[in-house]
Amino acid sequence: MKFCPNCGSTNIDWVLPQDWSRWTCKDCGYIGPLIIEDGKIGEKIREEYLKKHQRK
Repeated sequence: MKFCPNCGSTNIDWVLPQDWSRWTCKDCGYIGPLIIEDGKIGEKIREEYLKKHQRK
């Protein structure tokens, strides 16, 4: 499973299938080459992201 490095979402996909080095997150809008594949790290990022955005 792959996770967004910004928000921890699994709602991610390649920007273009031909350009597999750039990812986009459909939840937070992240676009970049970095992607998280470790589930524990992805879940922690998601928890922190949701906490941060609930306070606003």
